[in-house]
Amino acid sequence: MRIVLLFGEEMADDAVVAQIAAVLSAAGHEITRVSAGDDVALLLQQLTAAAPDLVFNLAESFGGKSALESSVAGLLNLLHLRYTGSSPVTLGMAGDKSLTKKVLAFHGIRTPEFAALYRGAVDWAGELDFPLIVKPPQEDASVGINGRSAVRDVRELLQTMGSVHSEFQGPVMVEQFIDGREFYVAVLGNQQPQALPVVELDFTGFPADRPRIASYEAKWGDDPATPGGEFAGTRAVFPEDLDAALATRLQEVAVDAFQALRLRDYGRIDLRVNDAGEIFVLEVNPNCYLERSGEFARAAERAGIGYPELIARIAELAAARYAR
Repeated sequence: MRIVLLFGEEMADDAVVAQIAAVLSAAGHEITRVSAGDDVALLLQQLTAAAPDLVFNLAESFGGKSALESSVAGLLNLLHLRYTGSSPVTLGMAGDKSLTKKVLAFHGIRTPEFAALYRGAVDWAGELDFPLIVKPPQEDASVGINGRSAVRDVRELLQTMGSVHSEFQGPVMVEQFIDGREFYVAVLGNQQPQALPVVELDFTGFPADRPRIASYEAKWGDDPATPGGEFAGTRAVFPEDLDAALATRLQEVAVDAFQALRLRDYGRIDLRVNDAGEIFVLEVNPNCYLERSGEFARAAERAGIGYPELIARIAELAAARYAR
């Protein structure tokens, strides 16, 4: 099978591209790597020339802009190409955190209360109390979230809202801060999606003077050996003390969120549990990171699905959708 491995330009040197290419090549597929840079004509030419049987879509941006992620899938639709992962509609919904929360609320899935504002206009305002989190709702991978995102009074709120609006030139979302444990649940499948083992983001080594939030630095810090930093202070673990009933509930909520936003093939749901045992969906991640040592691949391995099998399974799930 001819497979195009499509990725955003920021992933050109990312290990995941080489890893997936190696797995698919070893399985006998003909692989062409294509970067979704900012030249639409070139992208069209490369996709057309490759004439792929399937596009393995890793693109989380176009021209480095994550807000255009859904446009890449839309282009694949226009070219009548088969591809892995979610549709443009789902990518667009999941790419807008405030819209995601509205859809989840419609389905009875709990998320933190929030308010969404843009240029002085209030799109939505829930019942909010301090502390709060201020974030850009149309960025992914925790872009725009840092230690200053958590605010505890009106002065901090207004200052942080101004900073976010100035930097991203877009809407601002203010969300209730849920103090509690944070979990990731990977989901794999379509008609009968399977929730993989629960992963916890452990904040044990997190700096004591900073709010326990999964900031950009905590997720993507460059040097894990740097002491006292957010990246060094967090680690993804399989929790040994997690109650079995709570683990099952987390998996059920993750599958419900996966289906509510109509994710396809695979995705990851981020959740928090407060001291009262209430579960809140923080974020829904279609087309999430598939690097071999990442949370998704580790959860799959924990479930008995090795990395080559995982990548093959995703390709098979996508191909099966188009075979109907």
